[in-house]
Amino acid sequence: MCGIIGYIGNKKATPILIDGLLKLEYRGYDSAGISTLEDTYISNIKKTGRVKNLYDSEGLDNLNGTIGIAHTRWATHGKPSCENSHPHLDNSNTFAVVHNGIIENYAELRTFLTNNGYNFLSETDTEVIPNLIHYYFSKDTKNDDGKFLRAVKSACNDLKGSYAISVISKLYPNRMVVSRKDSPLVVGYRDNEKYIASDIPAILSYTKNIYLLNDYDIAELYNDSVNFYDKNLNKISKDLKNIEWDASSVEKDGFDDYMIKEIFEQPKTIRETISSHLQENELCNFPELNISKDYLTSLNKIFIVACGTAMHAGLAVKNIFEKLLSIPVEVDIASEFRYRNPLIDNKTLMLFISQSGETADTLAALALAKSKGAKTIAISNVVGSSITREADYTIYTHAGPEIAVASTKAYTSQVVLLDILAIHFAEVLGSSASKDLEVLKSNLLKLPEKVKEILSNTDTIKDFAKKIYNEHDIFFLGRGIDYPVAMEASLKLKEISYIHSDAYAAGELKHGPIALIENGITVVGILTDSALTPKTISNLQEVMTRGAKTLIITNQSIKKNNFNLVINIPETDSLISPILSVVPLQLLSYYVAKEKGLDVDKPRNLAKSVTVE
Repeated sequence: MCGIIGYIGNKKATPILIDGLLKLEYRGYDSAGISTLEDTYISNIKKTGRVKNLYDSEGLDNLNGTIGIAHTRWATHGKPSCENSHPHLDNSNTFAVVHNGIIENYAELRTFLTNNGYNFLSETDTEVIPNLIHYYFSKDTKNDDGKFLRAVKSACNDLKGSYAISVISKLYPNRMVVSRKDSPLVVGYRDNEKYIASDIPAILSYTKNIYLLNDYDIAELYNDSVNFYDKNLNKISKDLKNIEWDASSVEKDGFDDYMIKEIFEQPKTIRETISSHLQENELCNFPELNISKDYLTSLNKIFIVACGTAMHAGLAVKNIFEKLLSIPVEVDIASEFRYRNPLIDNKTLMLFISQSGETADTLAALALAKSKGAKTIAISNVVGSSITREADYTIYTHAGPEIAVASTKAYTSQVVLLDILAIHFAEVLGSSASKDLEVLKSNLLKLPEKVKEILSNTDTIKDFAKKIYNEHDIFFLGRGIDYPVAMEASLKLKEISYIHSDAYAAGELKHGPIALIENGITVVGILTDSALTPKTISNLQEVMTRGAKTLIITNQSIKKNNFNLVINIPETDSLISPILSVVPLQLLSYYVAKEKGLDVDKPRNLAKSVTVE
């Protein structure tokens, strides 16, 4: 879970590389480093902490190289330190490497290299890579132009695990070699300039034209051309893709933080996600899917598999799928899914949700599902990401780049898209009354304006955040469709404020959690289902009698009942209410973290895209 950027062209590489690193800090920020080719040597400057710490590095301003690689790190092997930072060089300082992923057999490779006279300066798994490249380079008796490429290919053959690597060499001042397996890497194309990055936003202000690398692909970059090879070094061709994202979408646009910007972008991202598949007085439209009535009729189960916030999106739509389709739906954590020998066959439909499309556990679960004969659909925000290339079908959210580590607009876009998918399947099956589906579609089309209404008055939430930001424990309660929202709200709060929080199905309160309720503690209740509202209020009364402060998020007409604060949100069908009820809770997390003076975009120990298991 690290950020990689590389440049080869006719400009000074350093400013471009640092700019790219700043745009990749959501992928890691324990340390950062930069290597450029300077005449006959490789310059290598590394610092612990944020990318900004590189600014004052001695000699940085004197770097004139037009080829370079850089890295921002989220530590896996070895503590954050200059020694463990990337780029890593081989013992002879001939090759420099940046790496994203985990080399599972690094200990074995380290022993092999040590026995062959190599020394190691870091605790990382990555340092074996440049030394392996040097080992194979030195053993190659041919001195032709392909020696560098062959050495990288041979080293990659030895690596077990996941990797995206970029390599430069002082012996080859006109090229860069990159490869990937199970970790993201794209090649950006511009006349007389080429870029590589672990994520598109890093290079979006320079080019929107990219090549997507598949697993085991190797690319050899020159300033005026790119050659692509398969794992056997056979030349292959690649299609150049144009990315529609606007470069301004990765800027803050006057907001203090990316997270608050992305919260306020939700009316737009929800509208764009809806408009791609749903128009007024029309059937839902998914031309990218070839799902027939016969196939849906044959299903005995639907699995929704994801991690973290994406898993909460799956939980938020379980009810609508089951109600409209009358097909059992299971929502599973991807990291647990394949270790319990799940019951999957060709009558199982699998939905995999991943904002980045690179989530390692979700990709592994997808591979298992395909091996069992299930049909797979990926839900992602990133065109051309790994999950979209592995699944049978892909449908995209239209959230645009999400930079803050804590997901907001991607989550609501996922829930919206899956709600529409459920309606589409119901229309294909004819499993629900048309009038009921029309009511749901009408409510969906009104969501953007209703989210805008919630965002038009944030002062109440901001004031409440000032009252609770010093607390150590906060609890979230909900029943039915509100319970997944409680889980997502709890996750958001702990992610960026570091306050311990838990979410419980409100009916479970008396089965244990109520033992934790004491005078002055804060409990947040979510009430959007009229059938369950009286029961949830009863559960909340139980915490209030024990001295808890209460914040209520509701679209129901309820009496204040001595609640400390009631925030009313617009009414909508309870099946799609999670899209609205989560918004004030996203704001609560943000304002609590701001009151604590924390970096809301880059919470400690977390990275945006979890590309390792």
